[in-house]
Amino acid sequence: MSLRARLIGFGSYLPKQIVTNADLAERIDTSDEWIRTRTGIAQRHVAGDGETAVSMAVESARAALDYANTSADDVGAVIVATATPDQSFPATAVRVQAALGMTGGFAFDLTAACSGFVYALATAEAFIRSGQVRKALVIGTEVYSRIVDWEDRTTCVLFGDGAGAVLLEATEEEGYGILSTHLHSDGNYGDILFVDGPATPRPVLHMQGREVFRHAVAKLSSVVDEALAANGFQPQDIAWLVPHQANLRIIEGMAKKLALPLDRVVITVDRHANTSAASIPLALDEAVRDGRIKPGDLVLLEALGGGLTWGSALLRL
Repeated sequence: MSLRARLIGFGSYLPKQIVTNADLAERIDTSDEWIRTRTGIAQRHVAGDGETAVSMAVESARAALDYANTSADDVGAVIVATATPDQSFPATAVRVQAALGMTGGFAFDLTAACSGFVYALATAEAFIRSGQVRKALVIGTEVYSRIVDWEDRTTCVLFGDGAGAVLLEATEEEGYGILSTHLHSDGNYGDILFVDGPATPRPVLHMQGREVFRHAVAKLSSVVDEALAANGFQPQDIAWLVPHQANLRIIEGMAKKLALPLDRVVITVDRHANTSAASIPLALDEAVRDGRIKPGDLVLLEALGGGLTWGSALLRL
């Protein structure tokens, strides 16, 4: 029997501070109506003192380990997806490894912007399928509040902070776990969504929103079709769509494309805003813990981010 990677643990962390659209309207030229109409966002969590990419990742990882009743000593790999690390190096992942008390295994970061969690999931799955590790933590953690321009109403209203984690375990049970992952990138579009380099006094995010939106709809539709075709499924076979939470209109467009009612789509963008690599694991954790996503459900993940990067993963819990 071949090995598969099955998701057995889920965890998340959101900063204590909540910033509503009304709060932002007091600082910049915007309004709750303007933001909601264009994005579906009502509020976002913003990291405060002592809340960092590492600290949030650690809390989400501990929650995932607790969910699975697993010790950190049993974990063979920690892979962290982040575009907003606290330090250029060492990797956020090794800081998490140390905080969890792990003395073995290996840890590293991966950067694919908002697609980072799907990329990290695919990477961890490959290690498990090869037999190199039996258990792996995959974490998305982001502190976008520290790289957005809070004077630019077209971008600062879109993002939030947070972390989400999943624990993967090797299984030989046929038909369960991660069925397939599909990753893509096109560097020709790197300038429509990027952050300044570390040599600048304060790196800031830049985005051509309309261009990103245009590419998102086409590329996500393609990669979703790719996942379904690779496994012989039809859209109606999907129990839950867990998309990257960037914009409600993109999410609604993908649901319509799959003929999925919105009550079968996990939506957190209204409360979390865009937490980049953390958005999918945050949404997964919420939907698993509140009982919407159940064991045996066929779940489709999809994301697009700067690079451009995009990808999908099909899994059965």
